[in-house]
Amino acid sequence: MADQSYLDWPFLEPQHKQLASDIDAWAQSELPPLVDAPDAHDDVDKTCRKLVKALGEGGWLRYCVPAAYGGALEGLDVRCLSIIRETLARHSGLADFAFAMQGLGSGPITIFGDDRLKQRYLPAVARGDKIAAFALSEEEAGSDAAAMTTSLRRQDDEIVVDGEKLWISNGGIADFYTVFARTGEGSKGVSAVIVDADTDGLAIAERIEVIAPHPLARLKFENCRVPADNQLGLDGEGFKIALSTLDIFRTTVGAAALGLARRALDEASHRALARKMFGGALSDLPLAQAMLAEMALDIDAAALLVYRSAWTKDVKKTRVTREAAMAKLFATDEAQQIIDKAVQLFGGLGVTKGQKVEELYREIRALRIYEGASEVQKIVIAREHLGRFAAEGV
Repeated sequence: MADQSYLDWPFLEPQHKQLASDIDAWAQSELPPLVDAPDAHDDVDKTCRKLVKALGEGGWLRYCVPAAYGGALEGLDVRCLSIIRETLARHSGLADFAFAMQGLGSGPITIFGDDRLKQRYLPAVARGDKIAAFALSEEEAGSDAAAMTTSLRRQDDEIVVDGEKLWISNGGIADFYTVFARTGEGSKGVSAVIVDADTDGLAIAERIEVIAPHPLARLKFENCRVPADNQLGLDGEGFKIALSTLDIFRTTVGAAALGLARRALDEASHRALARKMFGGALSDLPLAQAMLAEMALDIDAAALLVYRSAWTKDVKKTRVTREAAMAKLFATDEAQQIIDKAVQLFGGLGVTKGQKVEELYREIRALRIYEGASEVQKIVIAREHLGRFAAEGV
C-alpha cells in the first residue's frame, strides 16, 4: 500500500480511512485479472464492462448514488468518491475511468432527476447493471460548451434530439446517455434529457482511439425521440445541471491524478533504490534525490487542494467552483510533471511499452483536458477571485 499518512489530515474522518484501506485491499485482489490480462486493452469495451460489473459487485458503485436508490450513503460524499478514484487510479487508470463515468453519467439524475427517473436508473448504476455516460461536448463545443448546436424540441409528448456529440466517454457501451442540447439562445437555452442507448435515431457515428485506451465515441442524433418525462429539470436548466454535476465530480478528477502521481512516485522510488549507477544506487545521486523530493512535495500539495475542496463540499454544503478548479488544475498539471520525472529516472526503460510509468504517461494526459481543460480552470479561478475581490469593495 502506498503512503497513506495524509488520511490522518483533518479533512478526513475515520470512515474515510477505513474506506481507503478497504478499496485498496479489493483493488489488489480483484483488479489484476481484469486489467493485467494480455488482451485487456485489445478489447477495451469488454474490459470496461467487466470492470463496471466487478465494481458493482464489490459495492463501490454504491458510493455513486444515494442510499434511497441502492447507494452506500444518504447523499454523494465527495471525499469518498475522491478516495475511491485516487486508489483505483493508483492501481489502474481504466478501473478509475469505469468508476468515474458511473458517477458522472448518473450524477445529473441524482441531483435533478425526479423519483421516477431515479428509480429507473440509479439502482442499476449502483449494481453495475447499467453503464452511464455524460454527453456534453461537441466538435466545436468542448471547453466552450455554450457553443453547442445539438438541439432539443418538444413534439406532443416527446422530445426530439438532433445533432452530434463528440469525445463521449463510454460511447458505444453505455446503456443510457445524459444529453445536453440547445432549446434556445445563450446559457439559459440549454436543457438536459436521458436518452437510452437503444433509442431509434441514436447511432454511434465513430469510435475514437486515444493514447490511453478507453471507450470513446461520436454520437449522432437524427430525429431521436424520447418520452418528454425523460427531461431532467426544467427547460433552460441544462447548464445549471451540468455545472452542478461538475461541481461535485471535478474535484475527483484531481483525486484520480493524485493516484496516478502516487503510483509514479512509488515506481520511481523502487527504481532509484535498485538501479546501479556510478558505483552506487541511483538514489545516492543528489539530482535523483532532488527529483524525488519535488515529486513528494507536489503530491502533498495536490492532496491538500483535493481534500480541501472535497471537505468544503461535504461539510459546508456550498458551491466549490473555485476550490474544485484549483484542485483539478494543480493536481492534473503537477501529476503530468511527476510522471515525467518518473519516466526520466527510469531512462530508456521508461518509454518502453509494458512499463507502468509508460502507461501512466499516457493515462495522465487526458485528465488535463476533460471536465474542463487546465486553461479553462484558470479562467474559472480568476473569475471567482475577481468576483470575491470586487464584492469586498477592495
